[in-house]
Order: sequence, then C-alpha cells, then structure tokens
Amino acid sequence: MKKLLSLFTFITMFTLAQSQETPVIQIETNNSVLVLKVGKDQKLYQCYLGTKLTGNTSYDVLSKENTRSFVINDGNPIVNLRHLVYPTFGTDNLFEPAIRMTHNDGNPSLELIYVSYQTIKKDDNISETIIKLKDPQYPVDVTLHYRAFNNENVIEQWSEIQHQEKNPVMLYNYASSMLHFDADHYWLTQFHGDWAKEVRMQESELTSGTKVIDSKLGARADMYQTPMFFLALNDKASENSGELVAGTIAWSGNFRLAFELDNKNSLRISSGINPFASEYSLPSGKTFTTPTFIYTFSNTGKGQASRNLHAWARKYGIKDGEKPRLTLLNNWETTYFNFDEKKLADMFVDAKTLGVDMFLLDDGWFGNKYPRSGDKSGLGDWQSTKTKLPNGLGFLMKQAETTGTKFGIWIEPEMVNPKSELYENHPDWVLKLPNRPENYYRTQLVLDLCNPAVQDFVFKVVDDIMQTGSGVSFFKWDCNRMMTSAYSTYLKNQQSHLFIEYTNGLYKVLDRIKAKYPNLPMMLCSGGGGRTDYGFLRYFTEFWASDDTDPVNRVYIQWGYSQFFPSFSICNHVTSWGKQSIKFKTDVAMMGKLGFDINVKDLKENELKYVQLAVANYKRLSPVIWQGDMYRLISPSEDSRAVVMYTDAVKSKAVLFSYTLHPMYDPLYAPVRLQGLDAKKMYKVEEINLMPGARRSLEESGNSYTGDFLMNVGLRVSASSNETSVVLEITEI
Repeated sequence: MKKLLSLFTFITMFTLAQSQETPVIQIETNNSVLVLKVGKDQKLYQCYLGTKLTGNTSYDVLSKENTRSFVINDGNPIVNLRHLVYPTFGTDNLFEPAIRMTHNDGNPSLELIYVSYQTIKKDDNISETIIKLKDPQYPVDVTLHYRAFNNENVIEQWSEIQHQEKNPVMLYNYASSMLHFDADHYWLTQFHGDWAKEVRMQESELTSGTKVIDSKLGARADMYQTPMFFLALNDKASENSGELVAGTIAWSGNFRLAFELDNKNSLRISSGINPFASEYSLPSGKTFTTPTFIYTFSNTGKGQASRNLHAWARKYGIKDGEKPRLTLLNNWETTYFNFDEKKLADMFVDAKTLGVDMFLLDDGWFGNKYPRSGDKSGLGDWQSTKTKLPNGLGFLMKQAETTGTKFGIWIEPEMVNPKSELYENHPDWVLKLPNRPENYYRTQLVLDLCNPAVQDFVFKVVDDIMQTGSGVSFFKWDCNRMMTSAYSTYLKNQQSHLFIEYTNGLYKVLDRIKAKYPNLPMMLCSGGGGRTDYGFLRYFTEFWASDDTDPVNRVYIQWGYSQFFPSFSICNHVTSWGKQSIKFKTDVAMMGKLGFDINVKDLKENELKYVQLAVANYKRLSPVIWQGDMYRLISPSEDSRAVVMYTDAVKSKAVLFSYTLHPMYDPLYAPVRLQGLDAKKMYKVEEINLMPGARRSLEESGNSYTGDFLMNVGLRVSASSNETSVVLEITEI
C-alpha cells in the first residue's frame, strides 16, 4: 500500500510539475528544428535537434520524455534534464564547459539560469531567437542568439558575454555553441591537409573521450585543419542518405571544434574561438561576442547538407554571392617577378584574346629601395617599382582600359620582409618576441594588426591603390605565413589577447574597405587553401583553393571544398602544372570560378580555339554553375572518375562534368543516374567543350530524354581514357 501511495504521489507531483513548466522554445526552419526547454531548476536544456515534426504537441512530448530521467528522493520526484545548452564550469558539470571564468573575488565558478527569450522575425525568411541567461549570485549575463534561415534550413548561433563586476573578469572558455546528440554511433567526417594537399576528407567513428579539431596558427589558421565537419548519426551518411549535421565556424583565427562522447554515449559538440593561450580579460560593461557557428541538419545525406549551405552562402555568407564573377588571366606563371610595362601590356591583349574579363598583376610590382625581385625583399613597400613600371600603376590601368580588359592586382598587406623600408621605419609594428631572435617563415614577419596604427596602414595600402588612376577592379589578398614567436608590443601585458585581437583588427580593416568600396571584388589567397571560412568570406567574393593546380589533384581538392562552399567561391586556374591536355585542365577549372595562369602565346592554334570556345561556353553557362544546385554523382574517392552536375532553380538547364582520372584498365563505365531534374520534363543532352575536329565521346549527344529516364536509367557520361573529360549541357525542350 505504501509503494502504491508513493507511485501515486510521484505521478501527481510530476503532472503538477508539467503544468507549471515554461513554454518550449522552438527554433525552426522549413525542414529542421532545434528544441530548447527550461527545467524546474530554471536552467536551459536542449531537447531535440533534427527533422521538423508535425504539430507543437510533438515537441512537448520530446521535452518531457526523451531528455530526462526521474528519481525519487524522499518521496519527491526530481526531474533531471540532461543536456545543458550552455554548460558552465566550477559547480556540478563534469564535462566540457561552454564558458569558464574567474570572478573578482577569485571564485572560479559560474551558474546560468534562464531569464527570458524573444523571437524576432527579421523578414519572410529569417527569424532570430534571443535567450537571456544570468548568474543568480554574480552580475554576469550571457545572451544566446539563434538566427534561423527558413528556406535554406541553416541556423547561425553565437553568444554574448557581459558582466558588471567592479574589475575585469578573466574568461578561459567562451564557446559559440554547444549541441547535444543521442545516437548509437557517431561518424565524423573531418577535413585536413597542408600546402598543395588541402581538404583531405577523413571519416571515422567517434569513441569515448574527446576528439578535438583545432588551430593554433594565428594567421592562415586552417592550414592543417579546416574548420568544418559532417557528423552522421547512428550509421555512416552517404551523398543521398543518412541523418547528419554539417557545421562550420565563421572565424578567421584560431578555432576549436570539440566532440565529447560521455559515459552514457551522449555526444556534445562545442565550437568557437580556440581558448588556447587566449585567456581574455573582459572589462566591466564590455561585451565579448563570439563568432557564429553555422550548421544545417539533413536527413537525406551529405549532398543536401551541402546544397543547404551553398544556398545560404549565396544569399548571406559570401560577399556579392548572387552577383557575377570575373574570369581572368594571371601573369604569375608566365613572368614570375620578371616583367616590365611592355610584357604586361602584351598580356592585356592575351586576356582579350582568350575572352576573359580581367588581367591580374601578381607579385613583384612594388618596392624601390628594395625592389621586389624575389620573395626576400620589398614586402611592405607598396609603391610601384620605377625600374619595372616607370609610369606607375595608373598607366597600366589606362593601358588595360584601352584594350577593353579590367585590371586587378596582388597584395600581401599583413606581412613584411625585414629587408624593406616599412620594417626599417617601424620595427615595432611586427610580431616578435623580446630577448629572442626573430623567427622567419618565407623570409617574412607578421604585422601587428592589434595596433590601430598598423590597421590604418593596411587600409591605406588598398585605399592608395584605389585612388590611383581609375582604381583597380579586383584585389588578390594573399597571406603566406602563420604566426610564430607571436608577441605584440602594442598589447603590452595582455599578450593572451593577441590571437583574438589580431583577427578582430583585420576585420576592422576589411570593414573599412567594404564600407568605402562596397562593390570591389577580392580573392582571399593564402599560399594555398589556408584561409577558407565564412568569417572572411563576408568581405571576399572568392578564395584561392590551393597552389596545387595539377588538374587531377584539383579534382579532389575542389570536391572537398564543395562540401561546404558554393562553386563560384572556389577559384580554379588553368596552369602549366600537370601534363594533361588543355581540354582536361580547362574542364576541371570550369567546375568553379574559372581563371588562367598560362602563357597564351605558347598555345597551339587548336588549343587556343578550344580555350576561346570553352570560355564562351563558361560565360554562357556560369549562372547555372554558380547559382544552381550542385549534385555530386560519382566521388573520386570511390571510383576512378568524378562526376558532378549543376541544375538551375526551375530545372530547365543543367551542366554535367565527368572527369576520368586513372582507371586500372580500359573500363566500360556503368550509366550514371542524374539528379535534380524534373521527371516530367523532356531534356536535350548535348556534349560541349570539344577540341576542334574532335569526335563526341557521348553517343547519346543530341538526343532527348525525359527527366525520369535520365534520373532512373542514366547515361554513360564518362570517357574511358586516362585524364579525359566530358562536359554535357542539358536543356529543357
């Protein structure tokens, strides 16, 4: 009888507790939802992240059943919600904290209880949920922000930390977000690499403990580890099946992604700035704002997650993401440092001959006391070299304009050679340790962008060039070293702020450039793909994916970047790297934003005709390649070929690229099922980008098929020979 009474008491009290609980907070997109709940202890918990369900009743059930356990203590039910949204350090949390700080009185603990929330509808597509938390004993406030993009099924999440204690508090951890998952297994796809071998994909099952992907390089932060991942739940996800989250951090300095699998097989993912060597002294009344963590949930595989992020990036993540890009000819591999006005003027004509939009002048145009004749001198002295360019940049701009070609230019304004006038005049402007020898990488030092005077200098580099003549049409902004021996004279006794303040200082410069020159396209370059994140891309229209331009290697590199970045943002150049045909090189480069770095005069007649035809086709089809939905049909990691296609929004036009790499023998490839078409429409399939006089590889070229046939039966789209390519234009009839 006593046991029955206790059970009755438990049920009665639990029912009463349910009726008194605060509302469920739902952060929704078209297809996914994040559900948060305030517990009886007034703390904020995550209840669910996944496929959007029908009706709010389902979320009420989730918040009461899936994420809590019940314990009887002295006859009273204790509701134990498991997943704190923003867990603290110093009290009863046994695992990774999102935030850790020390108060003025030396107390190293923090508690955060729920205060309020509001959801603001920004427009028909965007809503922002703002949740306020506070410590009940200390004047510390944390505000959580969730910006949901309905149509793109993407959420941005970040945090703001503030306090009103008398003196600064010390922050040791300051995550942008923490997400929780409960599954049987977790499969992590990460991206790593180095110079000329960027974004290599690795997939592994997470085991107990903490897996960390991070950077401590300061500048060029993702040289070794790229700040993006896929996390598949229960089973491995394929291109078109499986539940997964795709996430990336919008921060251009040291980052940290931690995946902690606990004793109950629950997984928590924390993201944000890497707190390593970055304890932050936060003054009273000031706000510490973390970078945004960007993520999307897909229940139909990696391909849909990529398309979600691409759609978001076009509208919100990348500068001028819905505007055209400039095709270009670069002089680097033709001239290196050895050029003069005549050589460059001749290349303006070459750019016009190819049919591209712009000529890009690369490294070697600056420095007078120490002329830039190699990479050991002149960096930092941004005046045109009189012996090479006696009439200055303004003259080149006019020459290009006369030719009918836009003019772009290379800069590396964050770095300096010790052999430069800049270094002689401002040795205190560089990062270097006191009482130790200077540490060089590529004969360079890093300028101290924590210093406002250095920020003014870097802005002036761009501003002076833009004030010369008619200004340039494009900047290639390079960065060829990471930070070593990093010490800021400007920061004095706050050296642990360096990595954060450098990045914020660089953002301040880029904000000024964007405000004064809002329509100026800029390429983000970094001795390869060491700077690819959505923190930078709000200022840049595109990025240089890798110095490795061998087209076979580039297929893998471009494939890796396509997981998170849309094609128009990935710069692909046709160069002298590799011994493949000009057709194969150009077809591979057309997978993204096309450019050339070749000596046009070395092209044979039929090669030049082909390139001119390919450029014309690319310009005609670039709206589909840049703005269309991308479907990765055959992975080069799983086959001896790669096949990818792009389809426009109304499913009336598609472009397919097939690259045969290194098959073991002469294969007869099976038909490839296309994706993204309308099953009921009729499409004409035509092979394009043929060398002059060459026969078509695709026998079905010129024929018409229903979308249903193309997606369920498919076409033999691949040539069988080594390092060959096929490009198909698919048009609704």
